[in-house]
Amino acid sequence: MSYPQPYGQGRPPAQYASPPTNTLAVVSLASGIASYFVIPIIGALVAIISGHIARGQIRRTGEGGATFALIGLILGYLHFAIVVLVLIVLVIVFVVTGAAFFATSNGR
Repeated sequence: MSYPQPYGQGRPPAQYASPPTNTLAVVSLASGIASYFVIPIIGALVAIISGHIARGQIRRTGEGGATFALIGLILGYLHFAIVVLVLIVLVIVFVVTGAAFFATSNGR
């Protein structure tokens, strides 16, 4: 007569074990989020670079975290684009303001 084994013993079958998450994918996601609140340009660059490296590593090794890397890349590129657009608008505002200032000061 055999007795049933109590619950909670043994390891889960290999089919249920998930692969480890890529560390650079987590770094990409964290720096992509942080770029909006803490470290603007540097955070976006770190998110972009680490996201691309993480995606390559994930393809080679089969690790998890592809979604983290993708979201980090999207946040990094989006923040970088916003910064570039803001800089373009600022340059246009300064040029127009300067032109208006010099036009009124030369007309006296």
